[in-house]
Amino acid sequence: MAVKEKDQYWLKSGIINILQNFSGVFFGFAGFYILVRVLSKQDFGVWTLFMSATTILEAIRSGLIQNALVKYLSAAPKSEQTTIISASTAISILITLFCIGLIIMFAPYLSSVWESPQLINLLYLYALVFVCSGILTQFNAVEQANLKFQGIFVNNLIRQSSFFGFVLICYLIDFKVELIQLVWVQLVSVVLSTMAAYSFVRHHFKLSLSIDGAWVKKLFGYGKYSFGTSVSSLLSGTVDQMMLGALLSPAASGAFNIAVRITNLIDIPGNAIAVVVFPQSSRRMEEEGKSAVKYLYEKSVGTTLALVLPGVVFLYLFSDYVIHFIAGEKYADSIPLLHVTLLYCLLIPYGRQFGTILDSIGKTKTTFLVVLGTTNLALNYFFIKIYGVMGAAYATLISNILGFGVAQVILKKEVGVSLANTIKYMFQFYPEFMNKYLRPIWSK
Repeated sequence: MAVKEKDQYWLKSGIINILQNFSGVFFGFAGFYILVRVLSKQDFGVWTLFMSATTILEAIRSGLIQNALVKYLSAAPKSEQTTIISASTAISILITLFCIGLIIMFAPYLSSVWESPQLINLLYLYALVFVCSGILTQFNAVEQANLKFQGIFVNNLIRQSSFFGFVLICYLIDFKVELIQLVWVQLVSVVLSTMAAYSFVRHHFKLSLSIDGAWVKKLFGYGKYSFGTSVSSLLSGTVDQMMLGALLSPAASGAFNIAVRITNLIDIPGNAIAVVVFPQSSRRMEEEGKSAVKYLYEKSVGTTLALVLPGVVFLYLFSDYVIHFIAGEKYADSIPLLHVTLLYCLLIPYGRQFGTILDSIGKTKTTFLVVLGTTNLALNYFFIKIYGVMGAAYATLISNILGFGVAQVILKKEVGVSLANTIKYMFQFYPEFMNKYLRPIWSK
């Protein structure tokens, strides 16, 4: 009975998170599909740079807050949960104010570097979006810590679909979209999704007027390395686009962004499984030790690879048709970029679960140092100088290969993982899924 309930947890949670990630990529991708048609290459490039900058701000706060809150709250007794949530919320407020200060300080500089005057107003308005998204992040983290994901799925669906709906209507009625209008729509959508999130988490989200300094210190002590990991990892994924904008042009950044967005489709299973694995790994580390964590890593990576591999093969074989269909003829230069970005898609599951597992066993400093050490700032600079846009793709591929090697050595030492087992679980996934889930449905 216990085994059946465990299977149901993984199946239900996995399906919800795959749907959530799929809806996020779908709406983001569909919105992008329209934006590349209604915006000029210059404006689309500016929007790409704006999103890169704001995503880093979100990662700063999320890295400091979310994983620490999920880790400690998921394993804490109910008597301590209000104290933990209150301490986390206090940290979140301080980080939000700090990041708004960064926006005010650096918006003119970024606008000058990227030669995009309109970027200043976009970033200033985003400060309001950032305040609301901070509240939403707290709600989502509390729900995740309680091993529930329905509310996260619903509020993300509201946020993404409302933005996409606006873009779609503008496209259908041939309304000229201004970039500042897109930020206003972001603000409305995050307000709506925050209201929805509260309805799901209100029974678990309790605050105290007194802030426990010990818990603030404990959460921040864990979160500072998780923050460093999140920001370094995000920089690895966005610095190429930002440097293309500075060294070449916003249009070059937009062309590379198209290849990245297509490969994001492949990353849906990995994102979903990581969200489910993290709270489970934290609990199992406390209850069963490192042997259970070893199995979680090998099984989750193998499962992710099994889901990713068919998509990689399909996109590689039909990349020219995919690019032309999605972005049109004017972005044909994204085809060779896609060929390279698809190669490191097969390494991403290893890296993602490496961070998830090490964070869950309290090795956030190790994760941070590995991600920081493989951040491809210098590689991007020199490769872009030598190879142009293709240099960004080459640099990211090399960085992922280096990170994969280092991560495997550390995981072998810490929890004894086997690379061969991840491949074994990948091939086992297909018959297991068939026998455990599909065949019972067919037999009915």
